[in-house]
Amino acid sequence: MTFTTTDLAIIGAGPAGIACALEATRAGLDVLVLDENSQPGGQIYRNVGCSPLPNPALLGGDYTDGADLVTRFAAAPLRYWSDTLAFQITRALEISFVRRGDAAASGQIRAKAVVIANGAYERPCPVPGWTLPGVMGVGAAQTLLKSSAMLPDGPVVLAGSGPLMYLFAWQLIQAGRAPAAILDTTPARNYVRALAELPGALRSPQYLGKGVRLLNAIRRAGVAHIRHVGELSIDGDGRAESVQYVASGRVSRLAANVVLLHQGVVPNVQLTRSIGCEHRWDEAQLCWHPCTDAWGETTLPNLFVAGDGSGISGAIAAQTAGALSGLHVCHRLGAVSQDIRDERAAPLRRQLQRHRAVRPFLDTLYRPADAFRRPADETIVCRCEEVSAGEIRAMARLGCTGPNQSKSFSRCGMGPCQGRLCGLTVAELLAEAHAKPVAHVGYYRIRPPVKPVSLGDLAASHVPDLNAAPPTEFAPK
Repeated sequence: MTFTTTDLAIIGAGPAGIACALEATRAGLDVLVLDENSQPGGQIYRNVGCSPLPNPALLGGDYTDGADLVTRFAAAPLRYWSDTLAFQITRALEISFVRRGDAAASGQIRAKAVVIANGAYERPCPVPGWTLPGVMGVGAAQTLLKSSAMLPDGPVVLAGSGPLMYLFAWQLIQAGRAPAAILDTTPARNYVRALAELPGALRSPQYLGKGVRLLNAIRRAGVAHIRHVGELSIDGDGRAESVQYVASGRVSRLAANVVLLHQGVVPNVQLTRSIGCEHRWDEAQLCWHPCTDAWGETTLPNLFVAGDGSGISGAIAAQTAGALSGLHVCHRLGAVSQDIRDERAAPLRRQLQRHRAVRPFLDTLYRPADAFRRPADETIVCRCEEVSAGEIRAMARLGCTGPNQSKSFSRCGMGPCQGRLCGLTVAELLAEAHAKPVAHVGYYRIRPPVKPVSLGDLAASHVPDLNAAPPTEFAPK
């Protein structure tokens, strides 16, 4: 089998991946970008170059501003493989991939450096009834809007916490489908704690101003905004029909055909976990992320993570971080000198610092409440294998000490999602049961393929080429 070779392979064509690619091509590197989507832009700029919406501006300037970035990417001298899943990366930086669609293929890539820019996904939000049809994440609903111009029908209730929930509520209002209600689960104590982080957030006034404008628009639209929701469950006969919630000590119910849940986003660490990079638990953001240096390089030389995959900072910060990783790769591969790298990096670092200044405030304010991270016993935690929170707690009493052991007890985490929808919840439940920090409990051991692929794809991708030359060696950092 012949390997495709490249100087730099980038996985993901969101803001971080695009910025990294533009920086690398500027220096003359051979760049190959692999993207699971059919168009560049990632989640934040999904389909911005060919939106199915009659008026893409209804999604706001944060969306349409990405059109210029995507246009520059399309004109850059690089290879862009859309509809391509990178399902394995070895420690020798060999990437196994599957291309779907018209250019269907599978094979392997040998790269001198790899930048993972696969972003984030929504934090699991297990509540009673969250497996009913009609219930999905806010991010999933936004993807349907951006990719297919699909809007939810009937009474829509948004429930949870975090900036994306308010942004999507505003986008629904702009599209003429205002939600019936927003159930805000942000604990009251978070507002008090966030005050200590407000001075730092004032260094990024555009983010605070945007939040105020969104809330004012939601109020003017007459959307019920119910705060301090402490309990939440979804009921229905075969699909979502209503939401029951507790706010300020009162139990209430709302009719809802569609319920959109959200408790923030977390880094997508499936690839870095599968390779064996070191990770650490971030108590502020309540998630794992790979250990990286100031350029985004992981504990495996020449493997980088750029953007929200290394810690949630937002789209603009991700773009800046991607450019920094690209600069360092250019220097590592001899395309630019250290002086040029540092000169170009200096303004990027100042920009990154400004955009990250608001994160401590947002992380404190929108820290998910305990009840929505460690749910009641009857709540399904692992959707793939239908394992409840009560079963996880029972495993702990029987001696299960970590998520990997939970697989032996119940197959929890062994379904198609490979723990994306249960890993954080399982870890927190076991940590609580054993009175240990989550960092001590650990996470699932992720093995490739990181997403389902067919046996035919695997067979075609792993025919060894006995005559292939070994990959080029590079000096470690």
